[in-house]
Amino acid sequence: MEKLLLWCFYVATFYAFLPGLISRTFGFRVFKKGRVEKEIALTFDDGPDSTYTPQLLDLLARYGAKATFFVVGSHAEGQEELLRRMKAEGHVIGIHNYVHKSNWVMRPRTVRRQIERTTEVIERATGDKPVYYRPPWGIVNLFDYSNLGHLQIVLWSAMFGDWRQRVGAERLQRRMLKRLKPGEVLLLHDCGMTFGADRHAPANMLIALEAYLQAGTERGYSFVGINEMIRLTDNARVSKRSPIKRVSVALWLLWERAFHVLFRLKSVGQSDDPAFHYRITTYSGKPVSLAEGDKLEKGDRIAELHFDNRKLSAIAAVSKSPVAAAIRMLREVEQGLPMLADQLGADKDARDIKAVYGVTMIHRGADRVGFQVYDLPQGLFATSTQIYLRLLLRVLTGQKRKQRSAKAAIEPRMLIMPAATIRGYATDSAVASLSKTEQKSEPLGLGAVVDEPALMDSKTTAI
Repeated sequence: MEKLLLWCFYVATFYAFLPGLISRTFGFRVFKKGRVEKEIALTFDDGPDSTYTPQLLDLLARYGAKATFFVVGSHAEGQEELLRRMKAEGHVIGIHNYVHKSNWVMRPRTVRRQIERTTEVIERATGDKPVYYRPPWGIVNLFDYSNLGHLQIVLWSAMFGDWRQRVGAERLQRRMLKRLKPGEVLLLHDCGMTFGADRHAPANMLIALEAYLQAGTERGYSFVGINEMIRLTDNARVSKRSPIKRVSVALWLLWERAFHVLFRLKSVGQSDDPAFHYRITTYSGKPVSLAEGDKLEKGDRIAELHFDNRKLSAIAAVSKSPVAAAIRMLREVEQGLPMLADQLGADKDARDIKAVYGVTMIHRGADRVGFQVYDLPQGLFATSTQIYLRLLLRVLTGQKRKQRSAKAAIEPRMLIMPAATIRGYATDSAVASLSKTEQKSEPLGLGAVVDEPALMDSKTTAI
């Protein structure tokens, strides 16, 4: 009996207590507070609520404020119009589980299903896949860090007990005004239908919030979504690089620009912040068997895909670990795939390509989105590529890879995806509606996924 109790204690400690303590105290693998000058992030949990969420949206609109809503999936079902309004008005929608239950009392598979069901609700209503997650009560378990895939965990820097009606609007207002500071991530609630909350507590929150918004506006603060807060914080960290590091990165990016001009790479995404670059060329490697019995052979036309090094540099600068960098890169890749698909579909030069091709050090998990992963044939190209990517790692992160276990992780691999797979990512109706016959006669290419602590770079045709 004593051994059983001791075993239960160890399980509870390592599965639940320690991960929660480390993430809440040290900010491990979570975002809690920004490093900005004039921005504040308002976040709202537990909704949407048919009574109070519309009032909240009206209030935010009056002050031109943007916010982040971590919705409970079961509450969001049937409230799709509210989700669409959140998106239309520029707010961010994140996940707060399907039911408001702590991750400590659920198995990893159950937590994953909670997230998947809520993702389905949000994506069905808005067309967007959420990328931010806040576990109920901010509690994570041991497996959440690997269980969440591309999701960024977001906690908070201040909460005020606004789920209790007895706190009252005046006391709540005083508490909130004490945290009227740049970089704060405020936790508030637009719904009172979860366990321990009072049904009409959001009425007090709305009164206090209006006073907070007014005071913040008068002081010149702006209220932003969590995506903007993270972006600004990342930029602030990048600006703190040492002069030598900044010069090294600047020279590297200058070389990249010359490479793009020389090989006429086309950019995908916003002109000032592209996600990818590509060029149409011919395949020169050994024959490769593709899906559905097709084959990529020497001389076939391909889209050679490149991840933007400026974006890579920013990600490397702000990531606490290679794993964190890989997760951020995955998010960038996933968000860029529809743009890439549409652009390839509209590019006349890409109409006869057979596949998208790239060389990357981030390859584990790529098969889940349709990529086939191959070892690089031994030779000069494989050796020079590995040397180049290791040098890139030094320039962008200043880190050395000395561990033996890391050696395999930085071995470059060749990723190839059949052109037809891009149809599932296209948002352009003309591209997405092409028949299978048209797909074979006019194939298109696609990008990749990241799921391994490593780096990608453009000059190695990496994605």
